[in-house]
Amino acid sequence: MKRTIIAVALAFAAVASVQAATISGLKNTGLAASGSTDSTDSNYKLSAASSDTTISNTAPYITDGSLWPVNPWLANSSVSKWITPTSSQGQTFDASANGLYTYTLSFDLTGYNASSASFVGRLAADNSVTVKLNNQVISSATGFTDWSSFSANSGFVSGVNKLDFVVNNWQQNGGNPTGLRVEFSGSNITAAVPEPETYAMLLGGLAMMGFVARRRKAA
Repeated sequence: MKRTIIAVALAFAAVASVQAATISGLKNTGLAASGSTDSTDSNYKLSAASSDTTISNTAPYITDGSLWPVNPWLANSSVSKWITPTSSQGQTFDASANGLYTYTLSFDLTGYNASSASFVGRLAADNSVTVKLNNQVISSATGFTDWSSFSANSGFVSGVNKLDFVVNNWQQNGGNPTGLRVEFSGSNITAAVPEPETYAMLLGGLAMMGFVARRRKAA
């Protein structure tokens, strides 16, 4: 009987425990997915609505920190790098009208409690950026020489979530590159709490264990 009581206690402890974790799908910009020699950032997908650029669902390019416009843009680091629409990172865009460049990062919260999720980070953009979590605006910022903070502690969903960084590149007919820089400094989420049916099944199984234990003792 003592063994049965111990088994019951351990089983309930295992079911009731809620494990805290970080959100693994949140990636800084400029980190190559399959090696440091990659020229594109496949963690992000880029689409563009621009007067002179057509880009749809492609991986943006990782910048070379020794080339313009990195410096005067914030200098690249080992933690994150600027990403741009084309391999020519200093290319002039949007000579006749503003252009919109949407960099999308997707992450999956299947098996986790979406209501417990949160993250905090910082970003910079040439020229301005609006951040959307599952199509809801959570932040906006302007500038490429300084960091701006952004965060979220609600608006997450079970399954795949979408984080959009919509960069607005202001019209200019020369010397007009565009890019995005993102760094996440922290995130939290907890494992999903078992459904009531799970507890019912566990109780039923434990009751059967107790019945079998008593039968054996009587025998």
